[in-house]
Amino acid sequence: MTGHSTQPSPATVAQQHPTSGCGIPIPVVATADMVRGAPLEAPGTYPFTRGIFPDGYSGRLWTFRQYSGFGTAEESNQRYRFLLDQGQTGLSVALDLPTQCGYDPVDPMARSEVGKVGVSLSTLAEAEVLFDGIDLARISTSFTINGTAAIIYAMYLAVADKHGVPREKLTGTIQNDILKEYVARGTWIFPVRPSLRLIADSILYSNDVTPRFNPISIAGAHVRDAGGTAVEEMGYTLANGLAYVDELRRRGGDVERFGRRLSFFFYVHMDFFDEICKFRAARRIWARLMRERYGVQDARAQHFRFGVVCGGSSLVSAQPYNNIVRVTIETMAAVLGGAQSIFTCAYDEPFQIPTEFSAELALRTQQIVAYESGIAKTVDPLGGSYFVEQHTERMEEAILAVMQEIDAYGGVIRAIEDGWLQMKIAERARERKLKVDRGETTVVGLNAFRRADQSNDFGEVFRLDPQAASRVTERYENVKARRDNAAVERTLARLQQAAAKDEENLMPYLVDCGHAYASVGERVRRLKAHWGECLEPVRL
Repeated sequence: MTGHSTQPSPATVAQQHPTSGCGIPIPVVATADMVRGAPLEAPGTYPFTRGIFPDGYSGRLWTFRQYSGFGTAEESNQRYRFLLDQGQTGLSVALDLPTQCGYDPVDPMARSEVGKVGVSLSTLAEAEVLFDGIDLARISTSFTINGTAAIIYAMYLAVADKHGVPREKLTGTIQNDILKEYVARGTWIFPVRPSLRLIADSILYSNDVTPRFNPISIAGAHVRDAGGTAVEEMGYTLANGLAYVDELRRRGGDVERFGRRLSFFFYVHMDFFDEICKFRAARRIWARLMRERYGVQDARAQHFRFGVVCGGSSLVSAQPYNNIVRVTIETMAAVLGGAQSIFTCAYDEPFQIPTEFSAELALRTQQIVAYESGIAKTVDPLGGSYFVEQHTERMEEAILAVMQEIDAYGGVIRAIEDGWLQMKIAERARERKLKVDRGETTVVGLNAFRRADQSNDFGEVFRLDPQAASRVTERYENVKARRDNAAVERTLARLQQAAAKDEENLMPYLVDCGHAYASVGERVRRLKAHWGECLEPVRL
């Protein structure tokens, strides 16, 4: 019948009530006796369950970011300027796959992907255009980049030098979390251990030269989008965080110092209280680990600072305007969970790069929550709720159990090199898909309340300029023709020589390469010559 919609059966709905999205039992009515922990501490005090700042958002709102980048540096620069004009307070740079994987745009492996899912950024020349007219001393810039993170960070320093911006004024974040790439995303280049060295190099260097910049964002987001539950997302991420801390300490880093600049990054999906409580639980787990495992006394180095993406795989192309509602709910969960930085997905991201209209609407979602809803006016407004406190405790127990399982296996490095963690995520992704297919997990418009005559109206269609890749490769060739190629060769040779010395910090050499207009691909090839490439482990 025309207009008929499918609905979840009463049995299916009933099955969903007893547990949260990650399987934690949900009481029909929460009571005081269900909360086992000590009385809540004040916000801004150890172990920071209620937030790392005593005044929450009343002192300062979170950073408003929109993940953006496509085609050429010129096109992305125009989108950045538009979003900044609309009230965005920080940039979040999306880089194309060639840049992420260490290929120049002329490489046969790269040509079909140039500018497709992010902006091409192969040399300093493109970075100069990308940030043209943007005050890097005032704007916080986040880069979603991992395998080539140290190279892109070096490029950012070089462009700041060109603009005359003192390095100590730079703020922002570079994701720089290679461990989760091996587990959940795939843009690795080098084997695990030299990759850890490169990350340690960039963090230790940043502590000295860009003290306000976050040189790593330890990311559970991709674990979540790859299929993990909220508990696994947090457990795997905290385990990765400990691996980085251990490596930095092995390299002689002072945890009281570098701990202040560690940050984290997560997805927010649709189970409202799982999302809020995973952040409350993680704040106190991390604070306790830093104090009890490493003896950290500086409160700032105990802080669990994090940014989020609201959306990701929780959004679907079926009835796409429903995604606006989903992102709004997720934004509220992020705020109630105490995020320091929020990026809201556009409703059309399941099927295309956002249009200017959809990107602006996603930004407006954050602004309405911030300025109209009132939920940011008081710190941790759900604190003290019997259910929220009980659920935070259960989330904490579950997260610690995941971390203990990894530790019992032999630690996160061994679990990744063996492929054990990758298999765990793959199994969970299969379970999630089966639950949606069977209707055990309701997705409105996709497997429930779907009209028989439904046709998805995608609204405005984003169209990438078909000549963008040609313009990118043309600029690349022009840069190679104009630059001092003898100087490039000298900087690359010094980089390769330094890579052979395990305790040498490679960041100064990468910055020199950037200033000489050496490309991303040229630097990666020199490091591959010494380190080789990572081969994905196969488990049967």
